[in-house]
Amino acid sequence: MKKVNLAVVGATGMVGRTFLKVLEEKQLPIENIWFFASKRSAGSKIKFNGEEYTVEELTENSFDRGIDIALFSAGGSTSEKFSPIAAEHGCVVIDNSSAWRMDPDVPLVVPEVNPEDVKWNKGIIANPNCSTIQAVVALKPLDEAFKIKRVVYSTYQAVSGAGRAGWEDLENGLKGEAPKKFQHPIANNCLPHIDVFTDGGYTKEEIKMINETRKILHNDKLKVTATAVRVPVFNSHSESINVEFEKPFTMEEVVKTLAKAPGIVIQNDFSKDEYPLAINATGTDEVYVGRIRRDNSVENGVNLWVVADNIRKGAASNAVQIAEYMIKNDLI
Repeated sequence: MKKVNLAVVGATGMVGRTFLKVLEEKQLPIENIWFFASKRSAGSKIKFNGEEYTVEELTENSFDRGIDIALFSAGGSTSEKFSPIAAEHGCVVIDNSSAWRMDPDVPLVVPEVNPEDVKWNKGIIANPNCSTIQAVVALKPLDEAFKIKRVVYSTYQAVSGAGRAGWEDLENGLKGEAPKKFQHPIANNCLPHIDVFTDGGYTKEEIKMINETRKILHNDKLKVTATAVRVPVFNSHSESINVEFEKPFTMEEVVKTLAKAPGIVIQNDFSKDEYPLAINATGTDEVYVGRIRRDNSVENGVNLWVVADNIRKGAASNAVQIAEYMIKNDLI
């Protein structure tokens, strides 16, 4: 693989720090690396691969240095402003915000699901929502085998999905302090409210899951509904996914299909009380699937329990995997 010049934008945030950890683990062929953040964080120090780097303020001139790939996790408004600037300078942006996900000219990519979509990028590639990423890793092989007719999502999302402020709300709430990030206490509570409500009563998080699933699976007419819930768990999202297929199946076929799919670990031994747990998924890049059982209320339905680390696979690792795919396939 050829060496690349890489930048991390939003390097001091929760996902930004995880970018560094994943990049160190994967040892991508990096020639030069730069770290950018807001003016407030500029000047702080970051250690990467044993060397110390100074974080620079992100400006309109930051990409005047031959950067090949930029991993963005700095929020939607920052991405909307600076991603086009980076792209104009020949850099490919892999963006973790929601700014570009539904843009028809921007591929929305999960490497285990639709890696080929990176080939039609115009300088920006979108990283899907964390809750969507782990879901479609499980849904893609099932769709290919049995053709999905309808999906019902119920999510149990960790506070780390709301950033450092969400994490602190749970930490402080367990000490009896009032919430600062969430509308209600998250400690000992479940909040069926992630992002803002829309006119139809769905939250933006739920609408993201619906629309992103359709885009990634290349099926604009796929029937999808979602209820997204924030739960008092620090890290790793859990999801109950009900899937209805067009084709008949046996449960053995479903399990085998999932077991041989990339990025999936099956944990489905009822006799040993084995099923995916958020506490075990944390720190890993796999998507764990269990509680696999037939839905007897419809003709061709199954229920799945899907768990993954939302900061790693749901954000940083997925973006780094996209970069790795592009480098390996000479797409940079």
